[in-house]
Formats: sequence, C-alpha cells, structure tokens
Amino acid sequence: MAHIHKEFLVDSTPDKVWAAVRDVGEVHRRLVPGFVTDTRLEVDTRVVTFVNGVVVHELLVDIDDEARRVAYAVVGGSLAPKHHHASMQVFAEGEERSRFVWITDVTPDDLAGPIAEMVDQGAGVIKQTLETPATPDD
Repeated sequence: MAHIHKEFLVDSTPDKVWAAVRDVGEVHRRLVPGFVTDTRLEVDTRVVTFVNGVVVHELLVDIDDEARRVAYAVVGGSLAPKHHHASMQVFAEGEERSRFVWITDVTPDDLAGPIAEMVDQGAGVIKQTLETPATPDD
C-alpha cells in the first residue's frame, strides 16, 4: 500500500481553516476552487468532480470537530482504486497560523504517482485559497 503524506503551513487561523475543511459539501468553493469543479452530497457520500474530468465518490468516514479532522474513502467513480482512504487535519501553529496535514493510503501502488500529483496540485490550491483574504460575499 502506498502512503502519501502532504503537510504545509497556512497563514490563516485554525478556526478559519477548519471551517473550510469541515464544509465537506462546498469543497469546490471553499477549499479547492478551480481544481474541483463540483461537489454534491448524497447522504454520507460526496461526489467530487475534478477539473481533469475525474469523478470520485467519497464515503465520509468521520468529521471530528474536536480533532479538526475529516476522513474519507473513495468508494466509486471514474477513479476507483482497490483502496483509497484519506484524512485532512488542521493543527494550530500559533493563533494566526495553521498546519494542514493530508494523508492518503492507496492501492495498487502504481496509483501513488498520479494521486500524489493530484494531492500536490490540490495542496497548492488549498494554501492559496485559505490565505486569500475573504471578500464581503464570503
């Protein structure tokens, strides 16, 4: 099983970062706009459409407000590996800064490269989005 670990600092408060991560039905607006073009909730599953046309169905395994952690598993769609489980977690790095940790486990191992590329691209968009000052409409 391949393990992808992405960690980066965000110049935004942990509460603001967590609010965006926790809003699991608005990923395409609040977390990775442009990289994800649509997100739709269907009971305990979200359907995520990426800019490259990949569509995944993600079972929402856990949303833990105390730990500021969301866990999900890909259970279908156009990219359906044998196993894909991921979590995103937000940690305080002082009052105005956050540490974002995104961990993904995937099989088969040959999917690690393409998924790691998507994680890298997504992380860049997440950081940029979360560090952009909010407009009055946000």
